[in-house]
Amino acid sequence: MWGLDFSQIDWDEMKQASYDTLAMMGYSLLFTIVIGLPLGILLYMTARSNNRVINSIYTVISFIVNILRSVPFVILLISLLPLTKLIVGTTLGVTGTIPPLVIGAAPFFARLVETSLREVDRGVIEAAYAMGASTGQVVRRVLLPESLPGLIAGTTITAVTLVSYTAMSGMVGGGGLGDLAIRFGYYRYEKEVMIIAVLFMIVLVQILQMAGDRLVRHFTRK
Repeated sequence: MWGLDFSQIDWDEMKQASYDTLAMMGYSLLFTIVIGLPLGILLYMTARSNNRVINSIYTVISFIVNILRSVPFVILLISLLPLTKLIVGTTLGVTGTIPPLVIGAAPFFARLVETSLREVDRGVIEAAYAMGASTGQVVRRVLLPESLPGLIAGTTITAVTLVSYTAMSGMVGGGGLGDLAIRFGYYRYEKEVMIIAVLFMIVLVQILQMAGDRLVRHFTRK
C-alpha cells in the first residue's frame, strides 16, 4: 500500500528504541518532578510574600525559569552538550539525554505547579494558619492535597511534552524512537520506520493522557 514495505523493519531494534524512549521519559519525568515540584512551591510561596527580599527572590527565580522555558528545546539540547558531558560523562544514548530533558522540562513543570497551587482556595489556607499550622504543614497538608488534581494534570502534560523532547533528542544521537526515525526514516528514506516510530509515539502519548485524565477524575473532589 502506497509503495510501503513493512516486512524489512527490524522489530528488535524498534523494540529497543521504544524501551529507550520509555526510559528517557521515565527517568527525566522523575527528576523533573523532584526538581520542579519544590521549585514551583518556592515560586508560589515567594510570590505571596510582602517582604521585599523574598519578592526579590521570586523575581530572580521567575526570570531564570522564564529564560529556560523560552529557549527552544533543540537549541537548549545542543547548547547543554558540554554540561551534559560534564555531568554524566557522555552526550549520547539514554544517559546523555536525561540532563537536557530535565533542564528543559523542570521550569515548565514548576510553572504548572505554581498555577495549580494558585487555584487552592485562600480561605482554606488562612484557616490552616489560624489553627496554628506552620508553613511546612500548610504546604504538606493543605496546598499539596488540595491541588493534587491540578498537579496530576500538570505531570501528565509534562510527560507528554517529554515524549516530544525525546524525539528531538534523536538529532544529536539521543537514542529512542526519535533517533530511529531520523537515522532510518529521514537519512535513509525508509518511510516505514518513520511511520511506525511516529505511531508508537502517538500510542504512548494517548496512553499517558488517558491515564492522567483517569487519575485526575479519581482525585477530583465532587
